[in-house]
Amino acid sequence: MKQALKHSMIHLAHRSGLVPTLCRIFAGRAAILMFHEIQQDHRSELTTGTSVALFEHSLNWLRQVGWEIVSFDTCLERLTADPGPCRYAVITFDDGYRDNLATALPILERNNAPFMMYVPTGALTRTLQSWWLGLRELFRIGDAVTIDAMGMRFHCPEFHEKVSGLNKVIEWIHQDYHRAEMLASTFKKAGISLSALNEAYFLNERELQKLSRHPLASIGGHTVSHAALSALDTPSARAEMADNRCYLEQLLQLPVRHFAYPYGGSKACGPREAHLAKEIGFLTAVTTRSGQVSDSKSDRFALPRVGVGGPFDTTTRFEVRMSGIQAAAAHMLQMRSFTSSAVER
Repeated sequence: MKQALKHSMIHLAHRSGLVPTLCRIFAGRAAILMFHEIQQDHRSELTTGTSVALFEHSLNWLRQVGWEIVSFDTCLERLTADPGPCRYAVITFDDGYRDNLATALPILERNNAPFMMYVPTGALTRTLQSWWLGLRELFRIGDAVTIDAMGMRFHCPEFHEKVSGLNKVIEWIHQDYHRAEMLASTFKKAGISLSALNEAYFLNERELQKLSRHPLASIGGHTVSHAALSALDTPSARAEMADNRCYLEQLLQLPVRHFAYPYGGSKACGPREAHLAKEIGFLTAVTTRSGQVSDSKSDRFALPRVGVGGPFDTTTRFEVRMSGIQAAAAHMLQMRSFTSSAVER
């Protein structure tokens, strides 16, 4: 019932044309947008990233409704110095995908949009255990997929079955990140090489060096191995973060001041990881927790982001997330529930 009411409110607001107005009322002072792959053929990649159409729409819409797209450092400076009504958007990319350079960069250049790219060491050295790429390849090439560690077999000759099966396995891994290690035998049996997928999908060292010199680009840390930091002991978690920063700074000959927690949810990072990020010398650390930044007093080592992409995202849903309507609807439902409970008591 609550979900139906919330969706009704959202779609009514969008159809009425009030989203820009509601954005001025409900949206935060800043929003950090999170992208991964920007895919030319979204369907062939099982809709795992962001389509070019949605990426272009997001940048155009931000400009149209008055969000200023700025660099991370500029955003922090403006939030501190300017208490006014201006709103700022920061574009971020996780993992260092090659299509960020080939596909996204020309669009960013046309929009004069600065961006931050968070890069794990293993992506560049081709040692990353990129299980998500392996799973996607498994479902792309197979009409029947067996995940031995789950004890499940997926019959998936149709596109929607492949997407559904892939998302179920990904959800299973997100429940316990140690499970990713259990996929090695499945990949080996299917002849899938994670190293070869890393080579195909991620930037190499030379490409990142060149990109880091672009006037719109900033590079941030993302650990050595893309590990869920909360699953590691403290010395290992610190090394994942500090060694990645050292590697990137030596490779690029530039300071690396910002960090993104791999996976970024409550199961993957928390207060300990925030303390480590600050101790190591980062200025900010971003999560994947959904939300916007309200003011300069927000915790800079647990910053929320607005994710864009995936199999179910649309231009309408993006606009609604950015407008703050969802948060307002959730607040109204919470107040309604509180009032009802008070009356019942």
